[in-house]
Amino acid sequence: MANASVQVERTGQHSFVAANDRGASVRIGRVGQEGSFTPVELLLAAAAGCAAVTAEELVVRRVGEDARFEATAEGVRQHGAHELDEVLVGLDVDLSALDPEQREHLVKAVRRAVEQLCTVTRTLKKSTPAPLAITS
Repeated sequence: MANASVQVERTGQHSFVAANDRGASVRIGRVGQEGSFTPVELLLAAAAGCAAVTAEELVVRRVGEDARFEATAEGVRQHGAHELDEVLVGLDVDLSALDPEQREHLVKAVRRAVEQLCTVTRTLKKSTPAPLAITS
């Protein structure tokens, strides 16, 4: 079983850096903190990024190596709530080079791939437990 992990280190007041073992890092902070993502924004980036990474090969194979597309994610929540009610994920893909039948086939293939293979969106749908362990 392959596990994924990141380390998040406090770097100042309301300022943290998340890093993985491959040398990548991202700044995390509160809403309004310059130069950082909030934890919710990272969750949204993970959902959109997972859909984009999952769709990329299918889109490039049919549209071409220069295919450009954008993935988005929006968190929906009640005002003041501390949880999201829904995560809306979208892909904006230029399919103008394809005929209508090819477009429809690609859209179905991408939707199926994301629904079956995208770890992040599948995990969100499953409501995976997230227990907190505190060590001292």
